[in-house]
Amino acid sequence: MRVTVLTIFPELFSDFVRTSLVGRAVVAGDLRIDIVDLRDFTEDPHRVVDDAPYGGGAGMVMLAEPWIRAVRAVTAGRDAHRVLLSPIGCPLNDASVRSLAEQPDLVLLCGRYEGLDDRVRATVVDQEISLGDFVLSGGEVAAMAVIEAVSRQIPGVVGDPASVEQDSFRDGLLDHPHYTRPREVAGLAVPEVLVSGDHAAIARWRRKEALRNTLRRRPELLEPSRLSAEDRSLLEEVRREVE
Repeated sequence: MRVTVLTIFPELFSDFVRTSLVGRAVVAGDLRIDIVDLRDFTEDPHRVVDDAPYGGGAGMVMLAEPWIRAVRAVTAGRDAHRVLLSPIGCPLNDASVRSLAEQPDLVLLCGRYEGLDDRVRATVVDQEISLGDFVLSGGEVAAMAVIEAVSRQIPGVVGDPASVEQDSFRDGLLDHPHYTRPREVAGLAVPEVLVSGDHAAIARWRRKEALRNTLRRRPELLEPSRLSAEDRSLLEEVRREVE
């Protein structure tokens, strides 16, 4: 997969692209990340990328022309999917991550200030994505989140593919609790079922606790149509336990 990031702060990505799973994927050749400075596509001596908004108001708006030149230049001869990181975009979720992972060539546009001149959206953007209902100072952190999430879907990036398949949201539920050594910490012991060696009982406990976590924290995810008969039975057990 190839990812190109357009930003006015390329230095923010210098460590990110060399660290952890993303860094290993780059070294292995499974992932290519190009960081491009938007200011290289300005045409004035001061490399200006913003100006006051028409109609007045606080803040500055990013100029359309540098963005349009930059996107067209980096995508020349490429069939790239162009994504603007924006607070008014569709929320990033597991389904959109998997959809992005199917794109072999992504271009991520990292806006700043009050946003981009809307003509950028009209000419060189295919999709807008938001991390959630809050505002960041720019799209760089959001771009890193997209790269991190999407790279996990690339075969070989995560050592054990089962880790990805068991992530929260993959089957519509939050993840179950996890434990490791020692068996007791601060007076709290690992649930006995996890050291019982009974794999069927462990699987049942994990599913039940995933349902419990989801009911407690994100009940809107519990769509009855997506639950199996066993899930519904386990969920009833959980509800009785919390009453």
